[in-house]
Amino acid sequence: LSLSLSLSLQKPNNMTTIRSSISPLPLKNLVCPSKPSSIFFNSTHTQLSIHSQIMNSTSKSECTTVYQVPGLSSDEMDRIAEQTFQRYSYSSSSMPKRSGKGIAIVWFRNDLRVLDNEALFRAWVSSEAVLPVYFVDPRLFGTTHYFGFPKTGALRAQFLIDCLADLKKNLMNRGLNLLIQHGKPEAILPSLAKAFGAHTVYAHKETCSEELKVETLVTSALHRLVLPSSTGLSTYPSSTNSTKLQLIWGSTMYHVDDLPFNSSCLPDVYTQFRKSVESKSTIRGCIKIPISFGPPPNIGDWGCVPAVDQLGLHQEKVTKGMRFTGGESAALSRVYEHFWKKDLLRIYKETRNGMLGPDYSTKFSPWLASGSLSPRFIYEEVKRYEKERQSNDSTYWVLFELIWRDYFRFLSIKYGNSLFHRDGPRKVESTWRQDQILFESWIDGHTGYPLIDANMKELSTTGFMSNRGRQIVCSFLVRDMGIDWRMGAEWFEACLLDYDPCSNYGNWTYGAGVGNDPREDRYFSIPKQAQTYDPEGEYVAYWLPELEALPKYKRNFPGKSYIQQIVPLKFGNTKKNGSKDVSLAARQTNSGRKQTEGHKR
Repeated sequence: LSLSLSLSLQKPNNMTTIRSSISPLPLKNLVCPSKPSSIFFNSTHTQLSIHSQIMNSTSKSECTTVYQVPGLSSDEMDRIAEQTFQRYSYSSSSMPKRSGKGIAIVWFRNDLRVLDNEALFRAWVSSEAVLPVYFVDPRLFGTTHYFGFPKTGALRAQFLIDCLADLKKNLMNRGLNLLIQHGKPEAILPSLAKAFGAHTVYAHKETCSEELKVETLVTSALHRLVLPSSTGLSTYPSSTNSTKLQLIWGSTMYHVDDLPFNSSCLPDVYTQFRKSVESKSTIRGCIKIPISFGPPPNIGDWGCVPAVDQLGLHQEKVTKGMRFTGGESAALSRVYEHFWKKDLLRIYKETRNGMLGPDYSTKFSPWLASGSLSPRFIYEEVKRYEKERQSNDSTYWVLFELIWRDYFRFLSIKYGNSLFHRDGPRKVESTWRQDQILFESWIDGHTGYPLIDANMKELSTTGFMSNRGRQIVCSFLVRDMGIDWRMGAEWFEACLLDYDPCSNYGNWTYGAGVGNDPREDRYFSIPKQAQTYDPEGEYVAYWLPELEALPKYKRNFPGKSYIQQIVPLKFGNTKKNGSKDVSLAARQTNSGRKQTEGHKR
């Protein structure tokens, strides 16, 4: 195992003295504990907070096992992160020449990492000093477009806080800092650029309309700014006395410029896309980092990471299920833990459809969504694992899933806002209900179907749900309840730690039959899914402790021992051609309902 837990620092040169002379900073010292006046003072109690309180009000006798992800101490995570940075650092002899002048700004968005961050690296190369900044934008804590759910729930807000604290710490350990500003980027960036005479603002490019609108507003605001000629602007990338916004692609495993087709010609079927990029494109290597990014600009108050209550939200603690630690250090540690320490990569394909516990899948998605983890780093770790241990279907399947993530990102470029419209990218006209009572039974986990209810309780309690669970609850909402898929997508937007618009809405349009799925009537049979993926009812008993005393075979089919089913299933049988369910309750619920044409899973 090449990633040893013992930390060995190289002897620093003059540029790294400040970095190596201090120990890693504890996260608690970087977060403001008090509640000052906030730009979110108008925030009110939200529907998400109400439902989260419902989900967390469990009986004292209930099992309250909490799985920390990653399951490592903070000291271990710091050591693993530092060793990874060392592996990806330039040596003094290979360090690229820093030829730029003046100050460059790095505008952190959904790229909260140091490793493989091209925006940060290019800002460092093109300047004498780098100013990293993150904006706590009030729009991130507004409401969703159609149904008014909170855009960011308390659990994801806490994960974001972890990410920012860890980013600030890692930057400080490498000679920089992170300026935290409350407000909109387009309102604050021009004044920062003017105050420091910054020649360029570097940022990673996004693809969806809300984020693109902010990019346009920032570009316009910077365009109106004229810097004095005495600011010592760099000749890179422009010699004009204005600040440029330089947007850089860095969110996918395959770079957008390396695709074998224009994004407007992207294949409408995933398999065609995957085969094309695998045969015709290559994956770029991770961007290395200098030993030090310093020196930083002279700033008196860098600001500190906000606490949850400063964002207009109520603190929520995960008391059951998985509790994720945010930040790049935790992300790199999770890769180490899953691939190398527990050696779970070799069996990923066999376990990936599990639902209970931290080890059935990689759990990388929250860090990928926040940009704390680079997909190209995962690719390089998979290849290293294949070289040092073994290559099999499981090692490939992790990359297969990352290509899915790429695909949804590129689809958002091709289809734009149709990804968020009722009829989806394919403009499929359907009749959807917006029944509030049915929908609330779904989000509360009170549908009468244990597999649905357990998954929804896990989502509200932890901010996470397995991939299998997401497909099942989506199918139930849109196929069995007939509820508008956008209601489900926006609820996921509010709750998920790993929310990103491309993957979330791409998957929901896919599941609702209005997206890029060649089988538009895809259906997940609850009885069949329960028998296949929770045959002894361990998952439902964990989240619904009232079922634990039942015989294992009845936990997913409890009949009158559980709450009444709110709707009958569209397809009640576990197999085609009318074969019987093992559950009498399921048969009674669906008696008299004739099975129609459709794809069942």
